[in-house]
Amino acid sequence: MSETVDARGLSCPQPVLLTLSKIKELGTGEVEVLVDSDVSRENVSRAATSQGWAVHEVIERADEFHLFLKKS
Repeated sequence: MSETVDARGLSCPQPVLLTLSKIKELGTGEVEVLVDSDVSRENVSRAATSQGWAVHEVIERADEFHLFLKKS
């Protein structure tokens, strides 16, 4: 089951901090992160990969991004 982090409307570093908190809590699995800026998308992706998580997929929908992170 995938967890979701809704960071829409938040500016950095809040989306990164929320994402790091969730992936540390889970350890492994799948997380969907919702953000609404390019800067947040890039920063969350970079932070997740630095923790060993892969950015499995990024979907852009109506001025927001859905990032799918995965770690086995």
